[in-house]
Amino acid sequence: MYRFFVSPENICGNDIYIEGQDVNHIKNVLRMRIGEEVSVVTEGGDKEYRCEIAGYEDKLVRLKLRFIKEEDVELPNRIYLFQGLPKGDKMELIIQKAVELGVYEIIPVCMKRSVVKYDKKKEESKIARFNGISEAAAKQSMRRIIPKVTGVMSFIDAVGYCKDIDVKLLPYELADMDAMEHTRELLSGIKKGRSVALFIGPEGGFDEAEVSLAKESGFDTITLGHRILRTETAGLAVLSWLVYLLE
Repeated sequence: MYRFFVSPENICGNDIYIEGQDVNHIKNVLRMRIGEEVSVVTEGGDKEYRCEIAGYEDKLVRLKLRFIKEEDVELPNRIYLFQGLPKGDKMELIIQKAVELGVYEIIPVCMKRSVVKYDKKKEESKIARFNGISEAAAKQSMRRIIPKVTGVMSFIDAVGYCKDIDVKLLPYELADMDAMEHTRELLSGIKKGRSVALFIGPEGGFDEAEVSLAKESGFDTITLGHRILRTETAGLAVLSWLVYLLE
């Protein structure tokens, strides 16, 4: 079933309206017919509206409410993914899968060993595309929110950005392998409702100065095991662990 986000003012009792770019997608791409069922939510809302398509107008789709579901599908913790800028189109894959796994916000970070550097003009178009990918993934995975992808930050700014986050994690390939038990205890001890910051390095990993700054700022370094994971794998591995432990 397809899911769409609407503004609260577009819900008028049993009548609900979809506007914007979704109108063309529903009408001309999906070619949905009158009577077909869709799912509608307001961003951050706690209700899912199951509707049927009642009609098409020039710039909107008219829906008729069938019933309301109040089951919450969001994680009980807000997880912030600070992703070191990777090469190629890896960031698009990371955003898509992280949103599917329940991440709350994604922050691209330009780290010392990042090969990719965005100029300001290029960055604006990239971030717009990244947010479009986040929205599509949120719809596909039946999320209640569209996770935001922020502008690119420096490592120092990213550390400052998460100063009020409860748990700060930094998977580090040079961490002592005996730290696996510590990693298990740390992740298992995260209580529901606490916010989590997860820093993932680029292809070249973290610079030692970055690790030192993170530790001074209250970060816990953790291990992901004996194998070295690619940057597009590491964050998704930790997110998967957290989903298992928190849900």
